[in-house]
Amino acid sequence: MSSSIVEKFYSMEYGPAPEDASEVVKWLDAHKRSFGHYIDGAWTAVGKNSFETKNPATGDVLAKVATADAGDVDRAVKAARAALLGWQALTGHQRARYLYAFARQVQKHSRKLAVAETLDNGKSIRESRDIDIPLVARHFYHHAGWAQLLEEEFPGYVGVGVVGQIIPWNFPLLMFAWKVAPALAAGNTVVIKPAEFTPLSAILLAEIADEIGLPKGVLNVIHGDGATGAAIVEHKDIDKIAFTGSTEVGRIIRKATAKTTKKLSLELGGKSPFIVFDDADLDSAVEGLVDGIWFNQGQVCCAGSRLLVQERIAEKLYDKIRARMETLRVGSPLDKAIDIGAIVDQVQYDRIKSLIQTGVAEGATCWQPDVTMPEKGLFLKPTLLTGVSPASTVAQEEIFGPVLVAMTFRTPAEAVELANNTTYGLAACVWSENINVALDVAAQVKAGVVWVNATNLFDAACGFGGYRESGYGREGGKEGMYEYLEPAWLHDELKAKAVVSLPEPKVTEVDGTAALYVADSDMVDDEPNILYSGAGFGIDRTVKLYIGGKQARPDSGYSYPVYGLSGKVVGEAPVGSRKDIRNAVEAARNVSGKWAKTAAHGRAQVLYFIAENLVQRRAEIVAKLAEFVGPEQAAIELDYSVERIFSYAAWADKFEGSVHNPPMRMVTLAMKEAIGTVGILCPDDAPLLGFISLVLPAIAMGNTVVAVPSERCATLMGEIYQVFDTSDLPGGVVNIVSGKASELGKTLAEHDDIDAIWSFRDEAASALVKLGSIGNLKQVWTNEGRQIDWFDPAQAEGRYFLRHATQIKNIWVPYGE
Repeated sequence: MSSSIVEKFYSMEYGPAPEDASEVVKWLDAHKRSFGHYIDGAWTAVGKNSFETKNPATGDVLAKVATADAGDVDRAVKAARAALLGWQALTGHQRARYLYAFARQVQKHSRKLAVAETLDNGKSIRESRDIDIPLVARHFYHHAGWAQLLEEEFPGYVGVGVVGQIIPWNFPLLMFAWKVAPALAAGNTVVIKPAEFTPLSAILLAEIADEIGLPKGVLNVIHGDGATGAAIVEHKDIDKIAFTGSTEVGRIIRKATAKTTKKLSLELGGKSPFIVFDDADLDSAVEGLVDGIWFNQGQVCCAGSRLLVQERIAEKLYDKIRARMETLRVGSPLDKAIDIGAIVDQVQYDRIKSLIQTGVAEGATCWQPDVTMPEKGLFLKPTLLTGVSPASTVAQEEIFGPVLVAMTFRTPAEAVELANNTTYGLAACVWSENINVALDVAAQVKAGVVWVNATNLFDAACGFGGYRESGYGREGGKEGMYEYLEPAWLHDELKAKAVVSLPEPKVTEVDGTAALYVADSDMVDDEPNILYSGAGFGIDRTVKLYIGGKQARPDSGYSYPVYGLSGKVVGEAPVGSRKDIRNAVEAARNVSGKWAKTAAHGRAQVLYFIAENLVQRRAEIVAKLAEFVGPEQAAIELDYSVERIFSYAAWADKFEGSVHNPPMRMVTLAMKEAIGTVGILCPDDAPLLGFISLVLPAIAMGNTVVAVPSERCATLMGEIYQVFDTSDLPGGVVNIVSGKASELGKTLAEHDDIDAIWSFRDEAASALVKLGSIGNLKQVWTNEGRQIDWFDPAQAEGRYFLRHATQIKNIWVPYGE
């Protein structure tokens, strides 16, 4: 007996520690293992259309769940619409009490929720119990606070309306809380679809909604596959779509909503770098890797799946990783001593194995520990791939499984280059005992969340979301609340009148000479009514494009006449082409990093100088502008423009980030960063003020701009860029390309080096830039064809514009020993 104790002391083997699943089994049986939808506060019956949800650890069927068709979706949306006014009529305090009650019930049913999650998803019960459940409760508590403070902290904002939400299978409970809590706090009603692989936890949370007496129709839970999700996305009476899932599906949703006014937030895939410097605490870094890539079997969008290790310590770290992998236990997720549970479904299991084989075929070395594997179920060994090329498939594609790919670097600059060598930008980890190095690298990595000497930390007070093809929008924190709110003036359909779309000028050729006609009532028998031909025009009054701080002739070789209010020609404007846009984008990218790093105070001084020079040339510019809008509006427009420039010069060093204090020994630096290069389609009305109101907040926040001015007043840009030339604005910060907004807007939206596209023209232009943005999923901001009063600072100036000119990076920094 004593020898057996001694042997166990040295081996320290874990014994079985199974979680009791009997309560969840009783719950399933009580419902005859059959579940319908939760619509308008009631449960529907399960009809012919249904699917089975299985336990991935055993393959056993857990329950049959109804599949929603278009009719079910429509009933859920109608219920949400009917409940909206009543929900919004409640005070913030009343909504807060519902959210608080939701949090309390989550805690009361915590073990039941955790077990159901583990049975349905395959993740370790320790993760469900100790990570997911506390975070779910935390989100409802936190957003109860935002509901209470809504009017005080978000004055002038209202909920968007009916929200359609689609959540993934990797964190069903947590994703439900992340999306539903802020939506309800902001005064919206919800139609949510959980993933078809993992519907059980959403059903339990719908039962909690019943328990707390949540008004019927405020929360509706429907089930189904991609077709059900598509029906939600395409429903005409949904005001916002919030989606978490793959980048591929994100593109489909962007396309499906492009011709609508639906607000959209996307939290998509990732290929997050895990950067380890040679001065890091390697043992801590290894434990971080365990949480970074083998947490939830690697089925995490922000998994630290790309290990970037400084060359000098690479082999030493690999040895430590292999030794730690040998101790990881794979098995029944209901066993509290298990580290790695089951892959959620056979399709995902097969995909992971295929990508491992691809990595080996492309030259990687595969290593897996000699660990005991269950005989039944979808289990995979933790995997390490070394010798991976940065261009390898496994280094670029999201594997979404327990697979770590490793590469080396020599210098911090090379580490940043490798980290950013991906289309994604969701999260990153930096491990170094040198806080200067860690924060410097964290600031340069293109990711929405960066953990310093830590990984996979989340809190409701700290925003989460990505850059680039990892999507846009944030969940959590104050920035997450804005995703479910919009300015009251924009929301009010009585005030938000559609912009009248003016016919676009067209360039044609008459006897070899460029000319312009307008496709309107002047068209006779489908022949253009020639308004002006370049032939015989005496004095050259043609302005040029403005690219890289220099005047440039258009690549097209064409120009078009611009007419004033009197109908007389006031000059000619160049017809920009795809080549001109490419040149402008290149010029903007070349100076983008330097301008973003310019001290905010320095940018403010340049903006003040622009205002000063605008005042100096007031009489001349007012005279030019008066040809388009009349002398009275011209004078007002210039004075408003000067004031607006002063406003953004003032904001340049005052629209700052914040510091969050999550409930752990960390601080989170919420840093507002420039987005990059922004394409802007400027409005025809208020041609000077509209241009200034859009371009100035963008450059004040450190972005560079390619702007398409009002095509009907494009000669005015000659005066504008002369002001820029004399105001110390670095060449390339603002580039101006005139021409047809539809053609140039499409080129800008499709350009992969444009990080965001803004359109403040008509509805057609809004749809055009949304469709064009699908390639690299650039951020899109439009007026949805609604009229903006550019003379009203409440609509056309301030934080609303600055928020769209920035993106928030949350950097988590530990403190203490």
